Amino acid sequence: MRITALKTFLVPPRWLFLKVETDAGISGWGEPVLEGHARTLAAKIGELEQVLIGRNPLHIEDIWQSIYRNGCYRGGPVLMSAISGIDMALWDIKGKFHDAPVHALLGGPVRHKVRSYCWIGGDRPANLVEDARALMKAGFDACKMNVVEELQIVDTGKKVDAIVARLYELREAVGRDMDLALDFHGRVHAPMAKALLKELEPLRPLFVEDAVASEHVEAMADLARATTIPLVIGERLHSRFDFKRVFETRAASIINPDTAHVGGISEMVRIGHMAEAYDVALAPHCPIGPIALAASLQIDALCHNAFIQEQSLGIHYNQGGDLLDYVAEGSFTIKEGFLDIPQGPGLGVEVNEAVVRERAVKGHNWTAPYWRHADGSVAEW
Repeated sequence: MRITALKTFLVPPRWLFLKVETDAGISGWGEPVLEGHARTLAAKIGELEQVLIGRNPLHIEDIWQSIYRNGCYRGGPVLMSAISGIDMALWDIKGKFHDAPVHALLGGPVRHKVRSYCWIGGDRPANLVEDARALMKAGFDACKMNVVEELQIVDTGKKVDAIVARLYELREAVGRDMDLALDFHGRVHAPMAKALLKELEPLRPLFVEDAVASEHVEAMADLARATTIPLVIGERLHSRFDFKRVFETRAASIINPDTAHVGGISEMVRIGHMAEAYDVALAPHCPIGPIALAASLQIDALCHNAFIQEQSLGIHYNQGGDLLDYVAEGSFTIKEGFLDIPQGPGLGVEVNEAVVRERAVKGHNWTAPYWRHADGSVAEW
């Protein structure tokens, strides 16, 4: 069996899908996207055609290493996101070839379902109580939200008070029946992160994600030693080598690498098992499309330290397309806040190629918003 074609599809709301075709009539799907850089990833996939056409798609590790080690430039968000989509598609092919889900080929599942959470509140937190209650009604007992909008490196006590008041109002409204995962999204710098974490400890959040930007691992390690709140890092790290420093400094007790950005299923399994050696929990990041989610669920099936799965159903970014639009009915099963692990061959979901092709005609041009502080300086999004 040989790879014959790589086809990319830019689809709303902000995703890029990849179909890898073979001369045996077996195709696999991946999601090689980096939010806001979908066209860049499509171009990168095009560059990699010469590496992949004619290769045996079952030789996944050799192909992974061939792409990763070619030339002297390794890692980073673009290369690793491209590898991610290719890796997902190759595992999808391999599973279909052997008529087994990916997790069956990698040792078998350790669980049959995984707890899940949805987003509330939008880019600038709003309607938190209303959104959280709607999720509870739908059977979820965990949600995640952006905690802050623009925040200066040192901001005012008034701003901190407003953030704290908003979150305490939410906790009062939902009680202890809803776990609150708080995302600082790298918008908070170390001086303000320390103050906010102290104020938020009584809320007993499930975790705080990206308490500072990912390049400040040492600062996060200091924060981790100063707070009882579990800290999370990982969505902006792109290989096991990036995570070495996190584990060695004890910067986080939970990691959230993204299967679509970190080198696919192959690298996610390696990182998940590395984390287990440090007694660090795994919560795969996935605010994007259904193929990435299907790949993430294979990781949840394989890694004992996985405990919760992000998914994008109804997320504020999903304008013009949502999670279930591109897959056959029943591809994902959500019951009482848990996602079932797919049991079909490969990634375990059936992509609706007709819808993909139809939506790809329109495509998208999604970019992250540009924010500025009141003084005119650029703000973190």
